Amino acid sequence: MNAHTEIFGPGTTTDWLGGTFRILLTPAETEGRLGMFEAVVPPGFGPPRHIHRNEDETVLILEGEVRYWLAGEIFDRRAGDVVFLPRGKEHTFKIVGETPARLMGIVTPGGFEAFFPTVAKRKISLPEDAAQFAAIAASFGSEFTGPPLP
Repeated sequence: MNAHTEIFGPGTTTDWLGGTFRILLTPAETEGRLGMFEAVVPPGFGPPRHIHRNEDETVLILEGEVRYWLAGEIFDRRAGDVVFLPRGKEHTFKIVGETPARLMGIVTPGGFEAFFPTVAKRKISLPEDAAQFAAIAASFGSEFTGPPLP
């Protein structure tokens, strides 16, 4: 769990950096076991390389194509594929192809699903607000370790 006092409930929908993020399940509903969110993100979208210290992340790709970088290995996945990103392993991804991707993310234990509405509420923009973005990520137990995929 993170130290945030803001509560974002199921159905909270956030637009941020050209993507739409919707919380599907919260730790309050799952006794802290998991959080779940849906993301619809445009081609080229991708975060800087990072590490989650507190949670594993499982991603089901519902639509589109995604290139992943996980601990130095690069691989592509598309609709119907599932990717497991274990806590403590450096990773990133980028939406490839010409269409947006729709992803379902599950974080175990829950808490990180609130990251997206948190940064959106503060109107964080990248790269302009990189220091504030990194500080918020750190408060969620995540550390940014490198650039996004080219």
